[in-house]
Amino acid sequence: MSESLSIARRFNGPVDSGNGGYCSGAAAAFIEGPAEVSLRRPVPLDTQLDVEREPDGSLRVLEGDAFVVEVRPAPEFDVEVPVPPSLDEARVAAERYRGVSDGVFSRCFVCGRAREDAFGVFAGEVEGRELVASPWKPPPWTADDRGHVRPEFVWAVLDCPTYFAAYAREELPMSVLARLTARLDAPLVAGDEHIVMAWPIGAEGRKRHAGAAVVSPEGRVLAVARALLIEPRAD
Repeated sequence: MSESLSIARRFNGPVDSGNGGYCSGAAAAFIEGPAEVSLRRPVPLDTQLDVEREPDGSLRVLEGDAFVVEVRPAPEFDVEVPVPPSLDEARVAAERYRGVSDGVFSRCFVCGRAREDAFGVFAGEVEGRELVASPWKPPPWTADDRGHVRPEFVWAVLDCPTYFAAYAREELPMSVLARLTARLDAPLVAGDEHIVMAWPIGAEGRKRHAGAAVVSPEGRVLAVARALLIEPRAD
């Protein structure tokens, strides 16, 4: 039986393509457990994409003959999570959010300032730490029939803060998500307040690495990720 995937237009990052984290989570849903998702090109919106499974357990998402997304199981994925900020610290940090109200990502459904129905994950610097954070209360429509936030929305909020962590205290260049590896450890309850946090891991030329996590107000880690971001070549 053939399988397919389509990203609804409302779940954009840039105006004309899908939010990288959301698309990664939607593709990762085709396999069990932690996954490493590589975005080969912008994911088109409202377009049926074909899902092809490989013998090694990985899969490819295609638009016609074009390779859009690759997913691989990541059973041994782990990343060290810093001590989380408190909910109050996350609220104060969100006031330092550096996202702008115009530009490529201003209408992102997770972090766009120009979007009235955005998730409002406005991750700003936590004072005195190499960490950005934001509170997040998942709206009811993100939940499944058990009241748990669907995984693709968790992947979405793990994405955007990594950009602001990777370029903390620097100018914010154009940089896009190339790979996101994530593990969901416990369900998130829609309507409950959570803390989304991210931190820098390293830099290699045009590449930046950052970690991210969603934690409970008590500091319990519910989901964790590692992101690779790449600045496009100047030409």
